[in-house]
Amino acid sequence: MKKRIYIYSPSGAVRDKAAFRRGVARLQTLGYEVEIDTAALASYLRFAGDDATRLAAIHRAVASGADVAVISRGGYGLTRILGGIHYKKVAKAVERGMLFVGISDFTAFQSAVLARTGAVTWAGPALCEGFGAGAKPDLVDGHGQGEVKLPDDIMEACFGDLTSGQGEGAGWRQNRDGDPALTARHIRKATLWGGNLSVLTSLLGTPYFPDVKAGVLFLEDVAEHPYRIERMLTQLLHAGVLARQKAVVLGQFTEFTLVGHDRGYKLATVVNWLRQQIRVPVVTNLPYGHVATKVLLPVGASVDLMLDGRDAMLFWGPAS
Repeated sequence: MKKRIYIYSPSGAVRDKAAFRRGVARLQTLGYEVEIDTAALASYLRFAGDDATRLAAIHRAVASGADVAVISRGGYGLTRILGGIHYKKVAKAVERGMLFVGISDFTAFQSAVLARTGAVTWAGPALCEGFGAGAKPDLVDGHGQGEVKLPDDIMEACFGDLTSGQGEGAGWRQNRDGDPALTARHIRKATLWGGNLSVLTSLLGTPYFPDVKAGVLFLEDVAEHPYRIERMLTQLLHAGVLARQKAVVLGQFTEFTLVGHDRGYKLATVVNWLRQQIRVPVVTNLPYGHVATKVLLPVGASVDLMLDGRDAMLFWGPAS
């Protein structure tokens, strides 16, 4: 039986309709049955409909009975409506086996669900940026058209493992400037949580910020200069969040521009600074973020983190 995927828009309006259509077509090519929410392409200001419209879309997704609910895109908008979400219904849908998948602004939903219910959701692709990728064909010898680029195969394989209940973990190599002290470390039964750094930091002091202790906190962001990343990490540091974790895992921080007066200050500078502030491991280069190649991660699940030199492995067992 085909897995059914429900596409809905709880955040920003879909501006790239072609990417939306490509994403739907790609999921269908991969063998999924796709159901599109009635307001998936709605638009109000910068949002995918007004607050009431997007809340209703979330609740239709929850009630759809689909195997997987995937957001169309991120952007901004979920923090505006966190107070209106029926969290018990979300948790019951998760208990029945429904998988909620998304990235970026979806961190607000995932954090709130974890804080209010403890239910597990999945950090992974959105429809447009993930399955809708590959707009332009390659040129061959400067003329003609080659094959159209497809969405990332690793991302699709991880998504397929999730939907088939076979996903068990993710392994990667840290950056070369990894912590040399992490020659061998095995962190057991820690709650995996986090997501987009900007969104997560904006929830501090609210009922929607998870009170996770002894967890593995993973973070990523896009279009944020390293000093802004450091400033947000400093906020988490001063709030006592970082010191309460067993590890901090840094994903991909992309699409920022360094300037001349940085004078050598860069992302690696921030990582080295962070390692001096906390005693827990700071792990780098997790393949997750606003990049094509990304794994899917169970937000709220119990995981093991294994470190051996530059090698890192997150393990959570079968997805179902």
